[in-house]
Amino acid sequence: MASLNELKKHGHFPTLIAAFLYFDFSFMVWTMLGPLATEISESLAKHGFFLDPNQKATLLAIPILGGAILRILLGFLVDNIGAKKTAIIAQLIVIASLFYTYFKGENISYYELLAVAFGLGFAGASFAVALPQAGQWYPPKLQGLVLGLAGAGNIGVVLDFLFAPKIAELWGWPAVFLVGGILSTLILITYIVMAKDAPAEIYTPRKKKVSDYIKLLGDKDTWWFSLFYAVSFGGFVGFANYMKVYLMNVYQSDMAQIGLQLLNEGNVKVVAGYFGALCIFAGALLRPVGGAIADRLGGVKSLYIFFGVVAVMAFVNAFLVHNFYIAIAVLFIIMSFLGMANGAVFQLVPQRFAKDMGIMTGIIGCAGGLGGTALIKTLGWSKAVFNGYSVGFVIFGIIVLLAIIGISLVKKRWRTTWGLTAGGRI
Repeated sequence: MASLNELKKHGHFPTLIAAFLYFDFSFMVWTMLGPLATEISESLAKHGFFLDPNQKATLLAIPILGGAILRILLGFLVDNIGAKKTAIIAQLIVIASLFYTYFKGENISYYELLAVAFGLGFAGASFAVALPQAGQWYPPKLQGLVLGLAGAGNIGVVLDFLFAPKIAELWGWPAVFLVGGILSTLILITYIVMAKDAPAEIYTPRKKKVSDYIKLLGDKDTWWFSLFYAVSFGGFVGFANYMKVYLMNVYQSDMAQIGLQLLNEGNVKVVAGYFGALCIFAGALLRPVGGAIADRLGGVKSLYIFFGVVAVMAFVNAFLVHNFYIAIAVLFIIMSFLGMANGAVFQLVPQRFAKDMGIMTGIIGCAGGLGGTALIKTLGWSKAVFNGYSVGFVIFGIIVLLAIIGISLVKKRWRTTWGLTAGGRI
């Protein structure tokens, strides 16, 4: 298994760190609405706008949808103007969205929030910048670990769930956007100082045209990778963004008792944030572990394992779980294995599309965001129609099983074609 010592012998370690920090705090901003959903809906209700389950799901889904679409745009820019310039442009838009929300405060309308949510999508699109920028510096045998480390920036959502509800309790939810704006500005400065695009002797990107997208979309492997990432990353970001809403709707009374008995915390929204952070932290932390396991076992075998566990746990949660602690344990496992699956998918992608990583990260990242959007809307629909989430978890479990079938359909061809010369285990 690749080690951190090997990373220091190759590539550019400051860029790897900068890519992690940029993606970490961008991911924090991207998913900021999730842990604030209850506070924002209560604020809107004071002004006579009451959100139903579908409207709440839409608000949470827009940043994910925006991030999905914008990943293609930023992936295109990475290959044409470079990762660093692309990151700076995107980060400035995110910072403007954050400060706009803070200054509008609780007077902001639902429709303005939808526009801001799309602006936050530029933060989610940072995935299409950070991963190729880090990966360009390193050889194929280290791609699983490198892209896992850069992608572990999705730990940023944990910071949301840990701190956003408490900040909102103390100073109001708009203050969270002020903190986000200040931190994003500091991270941008750090990124500008530390990050470098790989020189031509290490990586020479091919400038892309629209026709290049069309050509890659005609490659069936693009669609297979998109499916696998729509399940793994879509599942992770969908559950992460909807986690607090789910816990508040199903286990609010349990969390109220636990908060007072164990945590000395009387605000159930803060308690929900803590338990949500616990589950999400597992998936974020284990992404590089999944990449490293894929480097050793091969991405295909790893995905069999990771997706298999997720499918079982999805059905368990749908039919068997009625206890809060068991539910948290099941969600912890689901998020852990989704996180590792993210790392495994991106152990394979650079081996198949080494010369098109910018554009492919954008396309596949877009699929991941669309998967997350679909999951959030599915959970919201399940709650609105059936007054519960069992149907939503069943649908997700079925989709994971379809992905496993897909792996079985492609594994032989992958291993006997491009896998023979890829440079890493397939």
